[in-house]
Amino acid sequence: MSEEPAATTFPTTTTWSIHRYNGSEVLPEEDTVAIEAPLTIQLDGEEFATLVYTPSDTIDLVTGFLASEGLIRFIDQIESLTLEEDRGFAHVKLRQLHQLSRQLVSKRFIGSCCGKSRQFYFHNDMRTAKTVTTKLQLTIPQCFHLMNELQEQSAEFRLTGGLHNAALCTVNKLLLTRADIGRHNALDKIYGHILRHRLSVRDKVLAFSGRISSEVALKAAKMGVGILLSKSAPTDLALRLAEDLGITVVGFIRRDHLTVYTHPERIVECR
Repeated sequence: MSEEPAATTFPTTTTWSIHRYNGSEVLPEEDTVAIEAPLTIQLDGEEFATLVYTPSDTIDLVTGFLASEGLIRFIDQIESLTLEEDRGFAHVKLRQLHQLSRQLVSKRFIGSCCGKSRQFYFHNDMRTAKTVTTKLQLTIPQCFHLMNELQEQSAEFRLTGGLHNAALCTVNKLLLTRADIGRHNALDKIYGHILRHRLSVRDKVLAFSGRISSEVALKAAKMGVGILLSKSAPTDLALRLAEDLGITVVGFIRRDHLTVYTHPERIVECR
């Protein structure tokens, strides 16, 4: 990307006057709520998509969203990215926009690959989601540690109860955290940072606060991350995709319990 926009800081929470019932009486209080803002992405001068997001890490979000949609795979494919965050716009110019990629965004498709029952909702997923072959391994105590670290760093969630959190991790610590009202946005912010800073993810783990849907599994595959941790549950399509794409899914990581759903060979105690 030849032009890096200047980062601008906007508030992500605000206060609201409420009346709270505490079990015996109603009291007036000030509550903290998450800010929700629209962001329209203009692609080569035309409106492409409007996201609703938490106004933070906007450059990462736009970059990751374009990658998730299959329009880019490398940061160098973005010629320029200009933000008008106060007006809710991001202006993107790509070095080369393949018309096929743009036409296939959001077009539904179900197919198979390599003789397996790999199912995709969208054409561009078929083009950009790749099988992960990392040999990284994680212990069960490390799973608990990373999820606990994610929760401890989720200050805005504790204040509002309205944000999802995601983190890129090594086996021992969190390297990068992102938060958003949308769980997919939180992951796209991680993805965008990976691309912008050209990070290697072969030895990295994704920790996530939300449900593991098929789209979440696909984002992990597009990033190239082979282990996905969550305190919540997966869906059946997410597990089928994860099994086929080589992703280890560990869900319901809470207190002293967890469930390994796919590719247990990467969890040391399951070998």
